[in-house]
Amino acid sequence: MAENKTQPTHVDVSEFIAGVDHPVRCADAEALDVLFRRITGWTPRMWGPTIIGYGQYHYVYESGREGDFLATGFSPRKANLSLYIMPGDQELGDMLDRLGKHKHGKACLYVNKLADIDMRVLEEIVRAGLDDLGERYPVAAT
Repeated sequence: MAENKTQPTHVDVSEFIAGVDHPVRCADAEALDVLFRRITGWTPRMWGPTIIGYGQYHYVYESGREGDFLATGFSPRKANLSLYIMPGDQELGDMLDRLGKHKHGKACLYVNKLADIDMRVLEEIVRAGLDDLGERYPVAAT
């Protein structure tokens, strides 16, 4: 089977964040880095060219596909901040209702800027995502 397209790299996270062009997106990335480091206690690592990941886990699906991926993290993309914090199956309805302006997919939250959301609720969501992930797979520091 093919490997994941998104693999860890040796790019320096601080340099990547400093290179984010948009000043608000850059400041938000710095704030998210502080938040994720505090919550996880882990040093971040770049995954692919644009994702900042904290921790990792090895998954095996019923189909037999397996691989490694970041446990949680974010990407300061041009269109929005993509937050990789939800394994996808846990119920976050109440927290999402309290978060503020956002969109979400199965495993990601999309936020235009941190000023649009409640950072305390984001912290709850990150912790809930990590707790849920840890019940499914062994999660390790990067």
